[in-house]
Amino acid sequence: MAKPATILVKLVSTADTGFYYVAKKNPRKTTEKLEFRKYDPVARKHVAFKEAKIK
Repeated sequence: MAKPATILVKLVSTADTGFYYVAKKNPRKTTEKLEFRKYDPVARKHVAFKEAKIK
């Protein structure tokens, strides 16, 4: 069996609220870390979310 192309990564809020999203990523195509500006319901505003490993 071949390894799956996509992996799950955690997008952690930079507002230090502890809120995170889970996203899929293809590490063969996208080698740099993901960073998105998404809504944080704890902080109640849009903040940057950076990629971290799922433990």
